[in-house]
Amino acid sequence: MNKKIIYILLLFLFSWNAFLYGQQRFPKPDFESGYEYPSYHLGDARSPVWEYIDVAVLVLVLTLTTRFTLKTRSRNSILLISVFSLLYFGFFREGCICSIGAIQNIALALFNNSYTLPLSALLFFLIPILFTIGYGRQFCAGACPLGAIQELTGIYPVKLPKFIETLLSTIPYIYLALSILFAATESNFIICKYDPYVGIFRLNGPSTILIFGILLLVSGIFVNRPYCRFLCPYGVILNWVSRFSNKHLTITPNECINCRLCETSCPYEAIIPSEMVPENQGMIKSRKRFTFYLILLPLLTVGSAFFVSMFAENLAYVNPKVKLAVELQLEKENGIKAKSIDAVTFKESGKTIDQLMTEKNQIIKRFETGTPWVGGFLGLSLGIALILTTLSRKRDEYKPDQGKCYSCGRCFEYCPIHVEKLDLK
Repeated sequence: MNKKIIYILLLFLFSWNAFLYGQQRFPKPDFESGYEYPSYHLGDARSPVWEYIDVAVLVLVLTLTTRFTLKTRSRNSILLISVFSLLYFGFFREGCICSIGAIQNIALALFNNSYTLPLSALLFFLIPILFTIGYGRQFCAGACPLGAIQELTGIYPVKLPKFIETLLSTIPYIYLALSILFAATESNFIICKYDPYVGIFRLNGPSTILIFGILLLVSGIFVNRPYCRFLCPYGVILNWVSRFSNKHLTITPNECINCRLCETSCPYEAIIPSEMVPENQGMIKSRKRFTFYLILLPLLTVGSAFFVSMFAENLAYVNPKVKLAVELQLEKENGIKAKSIDAVTFKESGKTIDQLMTEKNQIIKRFETGTPWVGGFLGLSLGIALILTTLSRKRDEYKPDQGKCYSCGRCFEYCPIHVEKLDLK
């Protein structure tokens, strides 16, 4: 399908949603005219059957995407299935249920016995991972509505300087660690709260988040998939898992002729050039760096764990109960009146400040337990990333980096063997 047609369909969709949303915004009636409001009824809860329909649609989309990337090798088909995912999981399901946000459900269930994990959330978390183990990041290619809306707006891709891209690529690791910490301590679901595209899917939400989502889409015209590359916490997990995939997307359907035409085709810097014979001098340097980073790894892990643990109490302020306790404590000690809705509600609940302070201290202790693990994870991830930079293998063809590749199929059109094969058909 022509990409321009896809853009027109999306523009129509945005306009239609805006029209429907605008139809609900009408002036209030004149109360003196005798008008009576109709009785208001809450809508019925979504049937559990629909949750399993969503799971079935996810499996179907992932299956089709896998076929389009590995068998038919059709970039247009991948785009078409991603448009369907955008319409279904994005606008129809309004961005929920979400494999990305399911990280928090998993973390909350693991560390809190009182929380029952919905089976649909577990399946949405696991199924894309299972497909990734087998076939690479098929979820990113065609099933993720967040990835789809960005892929469709990537019109004039440019490459970022290596230093900037490397620096920004550390953010998803921090985001993943904090999202697990905040969910495990029952503090906040930050992935859902700060999702930049759910506001667009639902045409509501805080203005700051809507603006952030629009800015990401605009920047995505030039810097492809900014959320996927520099924010998505689920992408970190898929990056790791995809490195072990058995059948991953390849640039050429047959033997690579090293024409180098695909070298600059990937806006994600996910194409690894061929390296027929590594230089001996370079191999010696790599071994020295490998040894150094291997020794540095435990120091980075322990040091980072200690450093992050120093901010345990500061991070605990994300929890509403800790915030409330501090607010009421200031009122008690300094006479600064607590005016927040939570404070007013608490005063009317009949609970004592001492009870709240006890809860606050328990929450802070949970953060003191969790923050060293967060720091250790970040230090370990950095150390492993440094070690991986020293590893090199003999390669006789251009191939995708299995961790970074989104299986988008952009490189297909740059391969003369692929084009020639299509012409023969």
